[in-house]
Amino acid sequence: MTRLQKPTVLVVDDEEGIRESLSGILADEGYGVITSSSGEQALTLVKEQSPEIIILDVWMPPGMDGIETLKAIKEASQDSTVIMISGHSNIDTAVQATKLGAYDFLEKPLSLEKILLLIRRALDTQRLEKENKTLKISISHRLEIVGESPKIKDLKQMISTAGTSQGRVIIYGESGTGKELVARALHQASDRRSNDFVEVNCAAIPQELIESELFGHEKGSFTGAFERKKGKFELSDEGTLFLDEIGDMSLTTQAKVLRVIETQEFQRVGGSKTIKVDVRILAATNKDLNEEIKKGNFREDLYFRLNVIPINVPPLRDRKDDIPLLVEYFLRNFAQQYGQKTKQISKNTLQALLDYDWPGNVRELKNTIERLMIMTPSDMIDLKYIPSLKESKTDFYGCKTLREARDNFEKDFILKKLHDNNWNISKTADDLEIERSNLHRKIKSLGIEVP
Repeated sequence: MTRLQKPTVLVVDDEEGIRESLSGILADEGYGVITSSSGEQALTLVKEQSPEIIILDVWMPPGMDGIETLKAIKEASQDSTVIMISGHSNIDTAVQATKLGAYDFLEKPLSLEKILLLIRRALDTQRLEKENKTLKISISHRLEIVGESPKIKDLKQMISTAGTSQGRVIIYGESGTGKELVARALHQASDRRSNDFVEVNCAAIPQELIESELFGHEKGSFTGAFERKKGKFELSDEGTLFLDEIGDMSLTTQAKVLRVIETQEFQRVGGSKTIKVDVRILAATNKDLNEEIKKGNFREDLYFRLNVIPINVPPLRDRKDDIPLLVEYFLRNFAQQYGQKTKQISKNTLQALLDYDWPGNVRELKNTIERLMIMTPSDMIDLKYIPSLKESKTDFYGCKTLREARDNFEKDFILKKLHDNNWNISKTADDLEIERSNLHRKIKSLGIEVP
């Protein structure tokens, strides 16, 4: 059985009695202990053994004093936590030590209970900082926009330029292209990055609940409102609010969102108190908003308010040079996620992935690679595991009859619309301007498999 390594405490004090006393107690508590009688020796031990905790005396004649040693330790190691101790201290010394990065400052004679408590707290803080650092790295990897094609380089440049501004952005792109990824990258590039990024999917929330979701509600304001709830605008104060699928928002809600943009003020549903916020709004849509305006489905004034900086996310078929990089990226990430060895992909399989048009864009490619990582028994992914990609385009001129060509076209067209709408039958029927029941019959007759 592997034993966990004990945290190491370095005790630095010119008084032998204090070194021995602290060493005995810390060893009894299960810590690894090393000691030093001078600042110079302590620096060597820090570089050689990287102790988690350092207990450092301020007054250590005739060499380096504790403050000088603290400065040198912080330059040599940012991972060690330093607790200063002194029998000749004053407030100025304590303040100076804290500014230089000391975790805390204790006066002699030492309270052993207090120093043990401080060490436990310092180790807990270290653990949380390491977890946060790991989480941030993990998140940054998940938010990485992968690709080196000219279109993606242009997109990254747009994000870098627009991210540092406070301008509102509409992100255009087909379903599955990574519009949310772009929104999060814009947030990370802004001076609001340390505050919240709050997302609202306008298409996924029923219209009768969208206002409560955006603006919050007071207790008893409607059936089921059992307590006060903060809305997304309030939760994203001083941060970023991402309105995904803005083209599916009702005209009534659009009017209220427009007012918040103009005034940065709103009231909760059922409330009378005016709430002020400072929110940067990013929006995204897979619809042509100019067409939606002509149809009367989207307010022109809201469009002009939101469309300060338009950003277009290219479909995967227009940046196929990025497919090998994306495949490698997804293979590596899924291998790590499932605790497997990274699989290789054969040349003919990669070529099939390159030949395919990816109507579901990067999301479809990601799902395909995940399926292959799970279902391929060998370390090499071969084309036989993805026969559906062998033929990426329908040759309508190869059809024998007009009916066959028409059916193939209808199948391809409906599949594309289903992908665009995340397989939502009702939304697809609306886009196709046919009845939902009629679309169901088409799907069944054409042999389309809906996930």
